[in-house]
Amino acid sequence: MPTRPGRNGAMASQSVAPRLTLNQHCAAVKALAWCPFHRGLLASGGGTADRTIKFWNANVGGLLNSVDTGSQVCSLLWSKHNKELCSSHGFSENQISLWNYPSMTKIAELKGHTARVLHMAQSPDGGTVVSAAADETLRFWNVFGAPPSGKKRGEVLGGLGGMGFGRSIR
Repeated sequence: MPTRPGRNGAMASQSVAPRLTLNQHCAAVKALAWCPFHRGLLASGGGTADRTIKFWNANVGGLLNSVDTGSQVCSLLWSKHNKELCSSHGFSENQISLWNYPSMTKIAELKGHTARVLHMAQSPDGGTVVSAAADETLRFWNVFGAPPSGKKRGEVLGGLGGMGFGRSIR
Protein backbone atom coordinates (compact mmCIF):
# COMPACT_ATOMS: atom_id res chain seq x y z
CA MET A 1 0.00 0.00 0.00
CA PRO A 2 1.48 3.43 -0.98
CA THR A 3 2.41 5.91 1.73
CA ARG A 4 2.60 9.65 1.74
CA PRO A 5 3.38 12.29 4.35
CA GLY A 6 0.55 12.99 6.78
CA ARG A 7 -0.24 16.32 8.39
CA ASN A 8 2.52 16.07 10.95
CA GLY A 9 5.12 14.86 8.46
CA ALA A 10 4.87 11.20 9.49
CA MET A 11 4.22 8.69 6.72
CA ALA A 12 0.56 7.67 6.54
CA SER A 13 -0.68 4.53 4.81
CA GLN A 14 -3.52 5.13 2.45
CA SER A 15 -4.98 3.46 -0.60
CA VAL A 16 -4.61 5.52 -3.75
CA ALA A 17 -6.99 5.00 -6.66
CA PRO A 18 -7.12 6.89 -9.95
CA ARG A 19 -9.52 9.81 -10.06
CA LEU A 20 -10.47 8.88 -13.60
CA THR A 21 -9.85 6.00 -16.04
CA LEU A 22 -10.28 6.45 -19.79
CA ASN A 23 -10.36 3.27 -21.87
CA GLN A 24 -11.53 4.15 -25.38
CA HIS A 25 -8.19 3.43 -27.14
CA CYS A 26 -8.03 -0.04 -28.75
CA ALA A 27 -4.22 -0.39 -28.63
CA ALA A 28 -1.36 0.83 -26.46
CA VAL A 29 -1.53 4.53 -25.60
CA LYS A 30 1.83 5.89 -26.73
CA ALA A 31 1.48 9.66 -26.53
CA LEU A 32 0.04 12.28 -24.17
CA ALA A 33 0.03 16.08 -24.28
CA TRP A 34 -1.83 18.68 -22.21
CA CYS A 35 -3.16 21.62 -24.20
CA PRO A 36 -1.48 24.88 -23.16
CA PHE A 37 -4.45 27.09 -24.11
CA HIS A 38 -7.50 25.11 -22.94
CA ARG A 39 -7.65 23.99 -19.32
CA GLY A 40 -8.38 20.29 -18.91
CA LEU A 41 -7.89 19.38 -22.60
CA LEU A 42 -5.70 16.32 -23.03
CA ALA A 43 -4.64 14.73 -26.33
CA SER A 44 -3.66 11.05 -26.44
CA GLY A 45 -2.32 8.93 -29.27
CA GLY A 46 -2.83 5.24 -29.91
CA GLY A 47 -0.52 2.57 -31.29
CA THR A 48 -0.58 0.48 -34.45
CA ALA A 49 -4.02 -1.10 -34.03
CA ASP A 50 -5.58 2.21 -32.92
CA ARG A 51 -3.95 4.98 -35.03
CA THR A 52 -6.06 7.72 -33.46
CA ILE A 53 -5.53 11.00 -31.69
CA LYS A 54 -8.21 11.39 -29.06
CA PHE A 55 -9.14 14.60 -27.28
CA TRP A 56 -10.44 14.43 -23.73
CA ASN A 57 -12.08 16.73 -21.25
CA ALA A 58 -9.93 15.50 -18.38
CA ASN A 59 -12.05 17.34 -15.84
CA VAL A 60 -15.00 14.99 -16.38
CA GLY A 61 -13.55 12.22 -18.58
CA GLY A 62 -15.50 13.00 -21.72
CA LEU A 63 -14.19 12.02 -25.15
CA LEU A 64 -14.44 15.19 -27.27
CA ASN A 65 -13.09 13.96 -30.61
CA SER A 66 -11.21 11.08 -32.21
CA VAL A 67 -9.21 11.40 -35.43
CA ASP A 68 -7.82 8.46 -37.42
CA THR A 69 -4.28 9.42 -38.46
CA GLY A 70 -3.63 6.36 -40.64
CA SER A 71 -0.61 5.18 -38.63
CA GLN A 72 0.53 4.64 -35.05
CA VAL A 73 0.89 7.83 -33.01
CA CYS A 74 4.20 7.90 -31.16
CA SER A 75 4.38 11.44 -29.78
CA LEU A 76 2.22 14.57 -29.46
CA LEU A 77 3.25 18.19 -28.98
CA TRP A 78 1.08 21.32 -28.78
CA SER A 79 2.27 24.65 -30.15
CA LYS A 80 3.02 27.20 -27.45
CA HIS A 81 1.69 30.04 -29.62
CA ASN A 82 -0.90 28.72 -32.09
CA LYS A 83 -3.86 26.37 -31.94
CA GLU A 84 -1.87 23.60 -33.58
CA LEU A 85 -0.81 20.08 -32.65
CA CYS A 86 2.18 18.13 -33.92
CA SER A 87 2.05 14.32 -34.05
CA SER A 88 4.84 11.88 -34.83
CA HIS A 89 4.25 8.50 -36.42
CA GLY A 90 5.67 5.13 -37.29
CA PHE A 91 4.98 2.68 -40.09
CA SER A 92 4.54 3.27 -42.93
CA GLU A 93 5.58 6.89 -43.49
CA ASN A 94 7.56 7.67 -40.29
CA GLN A 95 6.33 11.24 -40.59
CA ILE A 96 5.51 14.23 -38.44
CA SER A 97 2.09 15.76 -39.04
CA LEU A 98 0.98 19.28 -38.16
CA TRP A 99 -2.74 19.72 -37.42
CA ASN A 100 -4.96 22.76 -36.97
CA TYR A 101 -7.00 22.49 -33.76
CA PRO A 102 -9.96 22.04 -33.30
CA SER A 103 -10.76 21.27 -36.96
CA MET A 104 -7.92 18.71 -37.13
CA THR A 105 -7.22 19.74 -40.70
CA LYS A 106 -3.75 18.56 -41.64
CA ILE A 107 -1.54 21.61 -42.32
CA ALA A 108 1.69 19.82 -43.24
CA GLU A 109 3.42 16.48 -43.31
CA LEU A 110 7.16 16.41 -42.62
CA LYS A 111 9.18 13.47 -43.89
CA GLY A 112 12.83 12.57 -43.52
CA HIS A 113 13.09 9.90 -40.85
CA THR A 114 13.52 6.33 -42.09
CA ALA A 115 12.13 4.66 -38.96
CA ARG A 116 9.48 5.36 -36.31
CA VAL A 117 9.58 8.90 -34.86
CA LEU A 118 9.62 8.13 -31.15
CA HIS A 119 9.83 11.52 -29.42
CA MET A 120 9.54 15.26 -30.02
CA ALA A 121 10.54 18.31 -27.97
CA GLN A 122 9.87 21.99 -28.52
CA SER A 123 12.49 24.73 -28.24
CA PRO A 124 12.03 27.30 -25.46
CA ASP A 125 10.82 29.92 -27.97
CA GLY A 126 8.22 27.49 -29.32
CA GLY A 127 9.27 27.62 -32.98
CA THR A 128 11.56 24.64 -33.46
CA VAL A 129 10.68 21.00 -32.92
CA VAL A 130 13.37 18.34 -32.59
CA SER A 131 12.40 14.76 -33.36
CA ALA A 132 14.15 11.59 -32.24
CA ALA A 133 13.63 8.39 -34.18
CA ALA A 134 14.51 4.73 -34.29
CA ASP A 135 16.75 5.57 -37.28
CA GLU A 136 19.24 6.89 -34.68
CA THR A 137 18.89 10.54 -35.74
CA LEU A 138 17.73 13.82 -34.28
CA ARG A 139 16.13 16.16 -36.81
CA PHE A 140 15.35 19.83 -36.25
CA TRP A 141 12.24 21.32 -37.89
CA ASN A 142 11.04 24.93 -38.02
CA VAL A 143 7.43 23.88 -37.49
CA PHE A 144 5.58 26.52 -35.50
CA GLY A 145 7.13 29.71 -36.89
CA ALA A 146 8.55 32.73 -35.13
CA PRO A 147 7.37 33.57 -31.63
CA PRO A 148 4.66 36.25 -31.49
CA SER A 149 6.84 38.70 -29.54
CA GLY A 150 8.57 39.71 -32.78
CA LYS A 151 11.98 38.68 -31.45
CA LYS A 152 14.17 36.52 -33.61
CA ARG A 153 14.31 32.93 -32.53
CA GLY A 154 17.94 33.05 -31.43
CA GLU A 155 17.25 36.06 -29.18
CA VAL A 156 14.62 34.33 -27.05
CA LEU A 157 16.20 32.76 -23.96
CA GLY A 158 19.48 32.35 -25.85
CA GLY A 159 18.04 29.46 -27.87
CA LEU A 160 19.49 27.82 -30.97
CA GLY A 161 16.37 28.37 -33.08
CA GLY A 162 17.86 31.27 -34.99
CA MET A 163 20.63 29.07 -36.40
CA GLY A 164 18.39 27.79 -39.19
CA PHE A 165 18.20 24.12 -38.22
CA GLY A 166 15.93 21.87 -40.23
CA ARG A 167 13.21 22.64 -42.70
CA SER A 168 10.73 25.46 -42.44
CA ILE A 169 7.06 25.10 -43.34
CA ARG A 170 6.15 28.76 -42.73
